[in-house]
Amino acid sequence: MGLLSLLKQERFLIVALAAGFVAYSVEHSLLDAGRTASLIAAVVLIGIIILASTRVAHHAEVLAHKVGDPYGTMILTLSAVAVEVLILAIMMGNTSSPTLVRDTIYAAVMLDINGILGLAALLGGLRHGEQPYNDDSSRTYSVMILTAMGISMIVPEFIPGDRWHYYSAFTICAMVALYAVFLKMQVGPHSYFFSYTYPRAKAATGGQTPKEEAEHEPSAISIGAILVGVLIIGFLAEFMSSFMNAGLEGSGAPLTLMAVVVAAISAAPEILTALRAALRNRMQSVVNIAMGASLSTVILTVPVMESIALYSGQPFVMAMTPVQTVMVAVTLIAAAINLNDGQTNAIEGMTHFVLFATFVMLTALGL
Repeated sequence: MGLLSLLKQERFLIVALAAGFVAYSVEHSLLDAGRTASLIAAVVLIGIIILASTRVAHHAEVLAHKVGDPYGTMILTLSAVAVEVLILAIMMGNTSSPTLVRDTIYAAVMLDINGILGLAALLGGLRHGEQPYNDDSSRTYSVMILTAMGISMIVPEFIPGDRWHYYSAFTICAMVALYAVFLKMQVGPHSYFFSYTYPRAKAATGGQTPKEEAEHEPSAISIGAILVGVLIIGFLAEFMSSFMNAGLEGSGAPLTLMAVVVAAISAAPEILTALRAALRNRMQSVVNIAMGASLSTVILTVPVMESIALYSGQPFVMAMTPVQTVMVAVTLIAAAINLNDGQTNAIEGMTHFVLFATFVMLTALGL
């Protein structure tokens, strides 16, 4: 691959890097210009970050097609979670909100399960009818998400304030242990739980498949682009956070809006990947992406952020509100029922998409 061809292909990352230097040079001027200018700058940077994250996701998808499931899905979800944790850690340094971590994880689960899975199953069901997948994967994901969220985001409501650091340390150990066992299952003898063999005739869609496209891109370029992309996103997130804080201060916007923005940035590339998979009648990839991203968000973000809390001595509010607890419970019950028979359809997709619309409505109401 020639240098010019590579630069053209990675133009989004180049634009993102240029935007970072521009933001660095005009940051103070924009902050002094007032709330409207700061908010416009934040929106522009959010768009650029999403473009950069799509390139990170593309290269993660290239690697994913090279190694196949379940390793491929793991690469996709881990790259998204890395972006999310990086942005969260940067934003925590620029905001005094003690609920940002909790609200971001909650928003990510709503976006992944109800938004991504719901929309993909709805559109895929309308095109293909019933779409098959391996129900071992959905059951494994569901019970682990329920356990992880219960331990880290429901039980903390009952922990006395003077003992938070003991439970925080326990939560870190519990999440690491859960992920270690899950990882051993996903890449070990039970890896077949997370894969599904499609008939060749049904998988063919005409033209080059993503796997064939992946063969033309060297792995070294993809790995380098992912690392550079994550660093650029972190660079931009620093300025985006400052502009957003200045733009939203005193505006009366919902307190959870920043959390939704962080979750949406990390989920945006996954949405495109999942929709493409659903329209190609490959629902296993959708289940792995949506449920795997939710699980990875909880099980990896929690120990990282809890470690930061222990190091700084300042606890985060991790216990969900009653409204959030109800929405998570309804979502996981619906997922357990819908994803229990090895096939999805448009009705099941619509139920999750309505739950996503409810989440959006509740967020707009400040709940």
